[in-house]
Amino acid sequence: MANKQKLQGILTAIITPMDAEDRFAEAPFREQIDRQIKAGNGIFCGGTNGEFFALTEGEKRRVAEVAMEQVAGRASVVGHVGEVSTAECIRAGREIARLGVDAVAAITPWFVPLSQDELHGHFSAIADALEVPVYLYNIPARTGNTIAPETAKRLAAHPNISGIKDSAGSHESLSGFLKVAKEVPDFVVFNGPDSLIHQGFVEGCAGAVSGLANAAPREVNAIWTRFAAGDIAGSRQQQERVTSLREALYKVCFAPAAVKRAVQLLGYHVGNSKYPVRISAEQEAQMREILQAHGISG
Repeated sequence: MANKQKLQGILTAIITPMDAEDRFAEAPFREQIDRQIKAGNGIFCGGTNGEFFALTEGEKRRVAEVAMEQVAGRASVVGHVGEVSTAECIRAGREIARLGVDAVAAITPWFVPLSQDELHGHFSAIADALEVPVYLYNIPARTGNTIAPETAKRLAAHPNISGIKDSAGSHESLSGFLKVAKEVPDFVVFNGPDSLIHQGFVEGCAGAVSGLANAAPREVNAIWTRFAAGDIAGSRQQQERVTSLREALYKVCFAPAAVKRAVQLLGYHVGNSKYPVRISAEQEAQMREILQAHGISG
C-alpha cells in the first residue's frame, strides 16, 4: 500500500488533442503539457476536460503514457481511472499506476444511482486494490451521484485514500469536504470550479484542478502563487479576473468544448471536441472577443 501522497497547487485538467481523423494527437499533447509546466501547473490527465468517456481504452492508456514521458518528473501527474464498474476502475488503475503517476482519481460511477454505502464500497475496493494514492472525484451534475461529506470521512480513514476533488460547484459542498479534511489527518481537498479557487485556498484546500487553465495557464496559476506567497489580496484580484473569463467563456457553450476551442483559437492544433457539441461561427467569434478582452494569448 502506497503512502498517502500530498499534492498541492494547480493541476490542469488537460485536454486531449485530436487530429483530423479524430485520433489522439501526441505531438500537440506534449506541447500542451510543456505549456502547462512552464506556467507552474501539474497535470491531471484523462478527466472531464480530457474527454475520457469519449476515448477508447487504448487512447486512455496512451494519454497517460505520453503524459508521464513528457512530464519526465518536472511536475505532478494524476491519472483519472474512473469507469462505471468497480472492476474496470481497478483494472484501469493498475495499468495507470504502473506508469509511475503520483496518484489516481476516480469519478463516481454514472448512469446508475448509488447509495452512500454503495459508493463507500466502490471506492474502498479501488483503494484496496491499488498501490498508488487514490483521490475521490465528486461531480454530481455529470454523474448523478454525490459523495456525502459523511461518506468522504469514512473513506478518508482508508490508508490509501488521499483526498477528494470536488466539482459540485457550490461553496456549501466544498465546505463540507474541508470540514472532513480538518478532522482527518492526511486527507486533502482539491477544488474543481475555477470560480472557487481562491476561496478554497483561504479555507484550506490543498489545490485546484482547473479546466480553464488549458486556455489561461499563467492566469490561473497566479491565484495559487500569489496566495502561497502571502499576497492574499493579489490572489483574490487574480481570481476576479479568472472568474470574469470563466463566466463569459462558459456562457458560449458546454464548458469543456468551449475550453478546447479556446485553446485552438490561441493557435494550438488540438483539434475539435469529441463531445457532440456544434460550435457556430458566431460562437467562435464570441470566444475570440472574450479571449482578447481578457488579454489571453498563447
